[in-house]
Amino acid sequence: MKHTVTENISMVLTNRNRDLRIVKQCLTSLKKQSEQSFVCTLVDYGSDANYLNDLKKLLQDFPKINFVSCEVSGQLWNKCRAINIALKACETPYFMVGDIDLMFHPDFIKTANTLAKPSEVHYFLYGFLSEAESKLNKEFIDYNVDFPGNNEVTGNTMFPTEVLKKLNGYDEFYHGWGAEDTDIHIRMKNQGLSVNFYDKEILVKHQWHPKAYRSKLSKHPFHSQLERINHVYMNFTEASKRTQVNQDLEWGKLPVTKHYNQLNNACEKTFHLKASNLELKAFLAQIHNIKDEVIQLKITDFSSSEKLKNNMKKLLRKKSIPVLAMETINNIILEEIIIKFRNNPYKYQFDRTENQIELTMYCEA
Repeated sequence: MKHTVTENISMVLTNRNRDLRIVKQCLTSLKKQSEQSFVCTLVDYGSDANYLNDLKKLLQDFPKINFVSCEVSGQLWNKCRAINIALKACETPYFMVGDIDLMFHPDFIKTANTLAKPSEVHYFLYGFLSEAESKLNKEFIDYNVDFPGNNEVTGNTMFPTEVLKKLNGYDEFYHGWGAEDTDIHIRMKNQGLSVNFYDKEILVKHQWHPKAYRSKLSKHPFHSQLERINHVYMNFTEASKRTQVNQDLEWGKLPVTKHYNQLNNACEKTFHLKASNLELKAFLAQIHNIKDEVIQLKITDFSSSEKLKNNMKKLLRKKSIPVLAMETINNIILEEIIIKFRNNPYKYQFDRTENQIELTMYCEA
């Protein structure tokens, strides 16, 4: 992340398959900043191949933007890792986290520079736009805000880089959506910094976009309870007065392309499991014994007749199989990945129509 002596702030924006019109509006607002003495990195975390081609074409109009592409399609969304990849490369005194669905006032960077202090964290009041307003093409000041955010909206924050690195950045336990931004605010306070909410005026406006509701047709990784787990985990951060995170696994790890390429090769080790708690526990324990190899796991549900026979055995108090629901198995595997294997190259899908789970993972040495 190259910078000159006049650059004080590095900003990171994270993205996965966001509407390119929204991306363009965000980047255009940065191009129009009255002070251009800042660094901006866009980290794309696993967008689809066709989308990536279009994104790269768009970025040709924004040569100031540093672009990092992480080939992690088929993985859970991990905004924290995407942020930390940019943080590790940051050389400016201050590090700013933004969202790709924001637009910034022309004096946003100018104002941020006046606020920057080594013992302070600053985050900014959002103005939320309606769907209709978001689709218009205006100057920043002309967009009419539908409603303002409050101090619980913490997505756009500026940190002293040195302190954020000392705390190992954002906590990469957080996958999916929810709580990661508030978590780092809590840890900064625990570290003794003051966390300040800038609400004198609206300097950032949030573009409307549809929420990504989960469909039965989607095969993308999805854990039904993950957002709730994230919030309870964050509560433990607050209760324990914790500051440093990511101590067991490397943080801000850039995906290694050659390892991800191996996921597309023919796999010599394929394991076929049924939806049994015994088989699942044994397999998850055995993964730790596999090094520098690609493995593939395929899990299928028991048939209706198999389940009926098994239930009869239970009633007769004979030895039966501890059958798990496929959704439960899905959640267990994703939790295992988050806690132990999140840095490993992997691809995961759960076909809820066919009731089949497939995991391909490179087990690093």
